[in-house]
Amino acid sequence: MLYKINTYGCQMNVHESERIAKSLENLGYSLATEDNYDIIVFNTCCIRDTAEQKILGHIGKLKKIKRANPRLIIAIVGCMTAQNGKAQELLKKYPFIDIVLGANNLEELENAIINLQNKHKKTISVPMDEKPQIPEDIEYTRTSMPNAWVNIMYGCNNFCTYCIVPYVRGRERSRKPEAIIKECEQLVKDGYKEITLLGQNVNSYGNDFAEKSIDFAGLLEKLAQIPGDHRIRFMTSHPKDLNEKVIDIIAKYDTLCKNIHLPIQSGSNSILKAMNRHYTRENYLEIVKKIREKMPLCGITTDIMVGFPGETEGDFEDTIDIVKQAKFSGAFTYIYSPRKGTPACEMEQIPYDIKSARIQKLIKVQNQITKELSKNYEGNIYRVLVEDVKEDGNLCGRTDCGRLVTFAGDKAFVGSFKNIFITKSQSASLFGRITEE
Repeated sequence: MLYKINTYGCQMNVHESERIAKSLENLGYSLATEDNYDIIVFNTCCIRDTAEQKILGHIGKLKKIKRANPRLIIAIVGCMTAQNGKAQELLKKYPFIDIVLGANNLEELENAIINLQNKHKKTISVPMDEKPQIPEDIEYTRTSMPNAWVNIMYGCNNFCTYCIVPYVRGRERSRKPEAIIKECEQLVKDGYKEITLLGQNVNSYGNDFAEKSIDFAGLLEKLAQIPGDHRIRFMTSHPKDLNEKVIDIIAKYDTLCKNIHLPIQSGSNSILKAMNRHYTRENYLEIVKKIREKMPLCGITTDIMVGFPGETEGDFEDTIDIVKQAKFSGAFTYIYSPRKGTPACEMEQIPYDIKSARIQKLIKVQNQITKELSKNYEGNIYRVLVEDVKEDGNLCGRTDCGRLVTFAGDKAFVGSFKNIFITKSQSASLFGRITEE
């Protein structure tokens, strides 16, 4: 029996697909290497309407395949199904779907498949509990060696007016620190070289503990002290919660990557307020200043949205200004897309041609900054984790501060650290050679 998983959305979804893979393998399924499978699982995202429409289009194409192979199992899970009424809507439009689960009850997948096989009974289960229990004994089929992802918390309490995540993932729930530490220790023993801690807002870790026994800075410090040659990253940070204590801990330990993803979303105070972000441009720039004072070489990346309802040309120019001041090493830029069920969806929308022109200008400004920053790497040596072999046979990996480097070398080096002398740069890409220095 063969399985296929189609994953959409964020890094957390990618990691949860590793969990889904393990559940399927527990039932005797193996990964399909060709377009021939007995079960297909869609692990969905709904952060933007365009993502949802893409997923629905792919589900619709399965109608003919299911008709030709009635034994094919089709399961739809994840964030998209957790929207209010979405499960019923999916079944009405695509009655050939066999299993629908939400983002917070993936542990039901195995029993849902067994019930379908033995009793020919479909499973439609999307609990609306805002604070479901966190299972600490989750197993994964990890697919990303030498990298591994570790969830430290789930859910979100921020309710940004453009975002649907709190409605589909529930309130913030932190995992027990001892369980996280144990998982990371085992990953290091198993040979993983880079661990990325995941959460909608990792800086809120521990806020839901009644005894307030540990916070994110405390967790980072414990993980940084795990013996072994490895390093730790995390994503994502919310600017309102990233404090000086966390910055100090990152600066203190070599095992903690000097790379912080800090979404700004907008450089305009009026738009930030309308977004319900709970910080100002001045607050944000102060955080950037503190990071640079204590870690001059720290890579700071961000998310920036253009075209949020009510964004004037002056608001957009404030965003351009903050990009120039912060000098991000990289930015994920995107056009605001209305999400049904969020407050921003009810606000007056900006014409698409204006949004399109703004994002093109933003990308041009950021690309120039990235290109200039890349020049600073030339002629220097950086420790790089060799992560993969590219199609042209070259190796690639990332520096501590998150920059991608391409270089020649033996594929046996994948999973090890190498010192790389940077010979040239090209926009966001760096190129170099292995050196013994």
